[in-house]
Amino acid sequence: MANDVPDREPFTEKLRVPESLTFDDVLLRPMESRVEPDDADVSTRVSKNVELNIPILSAAMDTVTESGMAIGMAREGGLGVLHRNMNAEQMVREIERVKRADELVIRREDVVTANPGQTISEVDEMMERAGVSGAPVVDDDDVVLGIISGTDIRPYLEVGESDEVGEAMTDEVITAERDVTARDALELMYDHKIERVPIVDDDSRLVGLVTMQGILQRREHENAARDDDGRLVCGVAVGPFDDERAQMADDAGVDVIFIDCAHAHNLNVIDTARDIKESVEADVVVGNVGTREAAAELVDFADGIKVGIGPGSICTTRVVSGSGMPQISAVAEVADVAADYDIPVIADGGIRYSGDAIKAVAAGADAVMLGSYFAGTDEAPGRVITMNGKKYKQYRGMGSVGAMQSGGADRYLKEDNEDEEYVPEGVEAATPYKGSLASELHQLVGGMQSGMGYVGAETIPEVKERARFVRVSAAGQTEGHPHDVMITDEAPNYSPNE
Repeated sequence: MANDVPDREPFTEKLRVPESLTFDDVLLRPMESRVEPDDADVSTRVSKNVELNIPILSAAMDTVTESGMAIGMAREGGLGVLHRNMNAEQMVREIERVKRADELVIRREDVVTANPGQTISEVDEMMERAGVSGAPVVDDDDVVLGIISGTDIRPYLEVGESDEVGEAMTDEVITAERDVTARDALELMYDHKIERVPIVDDDSRLVGLVTMQGILQRREHENAARDDDGRLVCGVAVGPFDDERAQMADDAGVDVIFIDCAHAHNLNVIDTARDIKESVEADVVVGNVGTREAAAELVDFADGIKVGIGPGSICTTRVVSGSGMPQISAVAEVADVAADYDIPVIADGGIRYSGDAIKAVAAGADAVMLGSYFAGTDEAPGRVITMNGKKYKQYRGMGSVGAMQSGGADRYLKEDNEDEEYVPEGVEAATPYKGSLASELHQLVGGMQSGMGYVGAETIPEVKERARFVRVSAAGQTEGHPHDVMITDEAPNYSPNE
């Protein structure tokens, strides 16, 4: 009959929906504990083979993470993920800056050298331009002949600028071999009262340089996240279909490649991500996803899974597309699957306070990624602006028109060269200027350690195992914030406007 209704699921059944929660909907239930917050161990894995000393990543956003942020994050024990709104050659340079930042041995190609025939004046100008106070003196075969320093040059500047370096240099050179340790190099420097030790091969040719400044800088950052060669760890975002860029990042020595897509539960994205994983040595983290079904598609090849469909402060995905998952439920769904395969989970977005970060861990995350939290720091590349007498830094979502025009459109599966206007899934904004990254991380990690103390968990895995949630009403949320008072002195880790 014409009015027969075909067999199908009633549309009304779609409205029998499960409940999904986000950070403000829950609290961690306090539990019996002997854990002192300062003793809590926050080390974790961000992917199968990369470990961090703090469970924090900075987001791959062009107003958050370039080499300065990535260096700062790694020195504090975390991971910076370089954004992809730059050309491939710039990306390689940024990766190399991070990997070389705290190297014990400065590579030969980066060592400023002099030759014995140069004049004192020429070498003085060269060292000033390079920002160094001394240089090895080498012949045409790169054999080390001596060291020239500011101390050697100073007596000649007034009376003998045209004299040659060979006359002024110190020719009794203390050298070391490639496998020198920081301790051995430091002992050489103290014993001989020198500030730099050339590294040479069996034929006395220069292959690198160790400096006192470099060693002391490494000692300053004992909690730094480093690779097996002692270099700072670095992550980079690449497009889901850019296998050539991924290969270039891998060749440059990056530790983790992040397949960066707003909706990674797209079969085309999954196919190309699998191909990229097979072609590189670096670990590959795939995201973003928000469901157990998506996680199940990734566990056979991904080294890590990144979670977050629209939770970010500058993200409009949920409003524009009508799609998304409240973040703490999304993390739990993905972690349910990933845990069975020992694959780390990263909660990306929606974290405003340190309490949110430890809640994400309790829901199954191994680490958290933040954007706006770090966008106001000195290390972020956004420019400082002043509004109404207060300082702010530029911050924009990678789905904003500006970011998409700068090359990030394919993150949202859109063509960069489309003639029509973009349909953005993010906004451009300003975030309060905060100062140093180290200070922000101190507050963030300290708050997470406090949460670990409340649930009696000494390590990140113990948080995931022991923690239990309680549901919070709207009245309970109000009660949890300062109320019935006027705040006169702001705390460094809390803002009522957040």
